[in-house]
Amino acid sequence: MSTIDTGLTLLKSAAGRVSAANGWMGNAFKGWMPTGLYARALLIMIVPMVVLQSVVAFVFMERHWNTVTRRLSAAVVQDIAALIDVYKGYPQDKDRDQIRRIAQQRLGLVVDFLPAGDMPPPGPKPFFSLLDQTLSVQLGRQIGRSFWIDTVGRSNLVEIRIQLDDAVMRVFAQRSAAYASNSEIFLFWMVGTSSILLIVAVLFLRNQIKPILRLADAAESFGKGREAPNFRPRGAREVRRASVAFLEMKSRIERTMEQRTAMLAGVSHDLRTILTRFKLELALIGDSPELEGMRKDVDEMSMMLEDYLAFARGDSGEQSQPTDMAQALEELRSDAERHGHTATVTFHGLPVVTVKPASFKRCLANLVTNAARYGKSIAIAGQRDHRYLTVTVDDDGPGIPTHLREEVFKPFLRLDNARNQDEGGTGLGLAIARDIARSHGGDITLGDSPMGGLRASVRIPV
Repeated sequence: MSTIDTGLTLLKSAAGRVSAANGWMGNAFKGWMPTGLYARALLIMIVPMVVLQSVVAFVFMERHWNTVTRRLSAAVVQDIAALIDVYKGYPQDKDRDQIRRIAQQRLGLVVDFLPAGDMPPPGPKPFFSLLDQTLSVQLGRQIGRSFWIDTVGRSNLVEIRIQLDDAVMRVFAQRSAAYASNSEIFLFWMVGTSSILLIVAVLFLRNQIKPILRLADAAESFGKGREAPNFRPRGAREVRRASVAFLEMKSRIERTMEQRTAMLAGVSHDLRTILTRFKLELALIGDSPELEGMRKDVDEMSMMLEDYLAFARGDSGEQSQPTDMAQALEELRSDAERHGHTATVTFHGLPVVTVKPASFKRCLANLVTNAARYGKSIAIAGQRDHRYLTVTVDDDGPGIPTHLREEVFKPFLRLDNARNQDEGGTGLGLAIARDIARSHGGDITLGDSPMGGLRASVRIPV
């Protein structure tokens, strides 16, 4: 293997490791990221602003604040060194009045001389001791004598004591003369203006997010079979385009459903007319074993026609409205008991749910009829929380094998030795029920029942 091949192999290996690390970091980062558009947009605004403010504050503190503080402290220490030189060069000033006058009038310092002795013990250091550090460095560099400083005791003054040969020189200096005290004002203005701008940006962002939320609500309502009468395109140009496209799609779907319903209504009218003629002619002919079989065939054709039209028509044309689901389930129980079955009903939660009442009751009735055909006892249970309405229909019948529980929902499918093998039926009961459930934004699933048979669960959003 040549050197070039070896290098390419190493590069590919390194690229693979970098890609894997990048993918791992991306997945970890996604776990911390909020899922909402509003929260993500806030992060897009806040994070760059915080980073920029931090960089600006760091640069200011490091390059300006610290530099100014060092220069101010150096100037104060230079003045103190000059006073020490005057003290040494003019011993004839026994009372040191000239030094005190020069220090106060020319340098803005208050100087006093204490008897020679030990320095006071070191005092507590502040958490942010920039002034202590700077003064200590400058005193050690320019004066080179034992010293003691206190920047905590008095808020506006800094006390400095320096050990001389025959005395202790005590100096009080203004804190502003040795320390850049305007930095807090800079930070206050920086944070204050950023907060005001952030509040304004949040208000504008909320107004930009609202049209997107309205579009999402309208699409969700349309998926549940409900209307959104107050929805109209608003917001930015891109959001308006999406809203207009949604309204056009909604109109096309509704026109298609109306055309299909009108066509099926015409077909239904024509076929029912012919079947009615058949029934009338059979009634006029008389009674015979052959005619009785023909009458059964005509009745079966009528039932099949109704099932086909119900499946093709779906729940088009019906409007959603608040419905008492506890009462609807009680009616299904009464119907089952009327046909000789044992049925129970339980319901938990707020019973009023917005659905298309006739079609949704047809969905539940198909499930109850299917359970009654193959079981003797039926248990109907409903539960409504803040998100979903769930209705379960249990029976004690033979059940359906697990691998066939999705197959039974296919239209016109009749399984041998299965529950939906409807004698004289069309195999559309479960298909119609699932179609209605999905038109409400939900679905139907089949599982094992605690009663030993099948459990059919309907769950729709509320």
